[in-house]
Amino acid sequence: MASESNFFAFAPLNKFGKPFPLVTLKGKVVLVVNTASKCGFTPQYQGLEALYRENCAESPDKFTILGFPCNQFGEQEPGAGDEIEQFCVVNFGVTFPLLGKVNVRGEEAEPLFDWIRKNNNELLEDAEIQWNFEKTLISVDGEIVGRWRSQTTPESLREVIRSEIAKTSRV
Repeated sequence: MASESNFFAFAPLNKFGKPFPLVTLKGKVVLVVNTASKCGFTPQYQGLEALYRENCAESPDKFTILGFPCNQFGEQEPGAGDEIEQFCVVNFGVTFPLLGKVNVRGEEAEPLFDWIRKNNNELLEDAEIQWNFEKTLISVDGEIVGRWRSQTTPESLREVIRSEIAKTSRV
């Protein structure tokens, strides 16, 4: 499935192990983030939630964030779906969707992340997902328009996300 040409062609699993067809997000700008609950970057959940709430309030139905828990980096996401979600809600007030736990690199990578890596379009020098809380911005057309490493704070993406959302009124 990594040969798919568009973000909306994928259907990763939700926390219950059921397909979550990304085509249901067509028409929205989507920020994809691989997450972990026991990482030095875990406090970014707070910034991600603020971005989510701000953009949903200003532009209802035009933006979402998808969190993909991942245990590949330092085994920093050991929990199961409900446990992960509970941690995020209690500690950071997360209301954006958290999908099923995935691998983001290697032979067992979730096909969506394989697609992200292969469609990097030189946004990052090394297309591999290197750590937790890497971010990928998807346009309403299902194309990658930005990628950032873990050190990039959610708050620093505010303007690029707003700019991408503004384009939705022209679609």
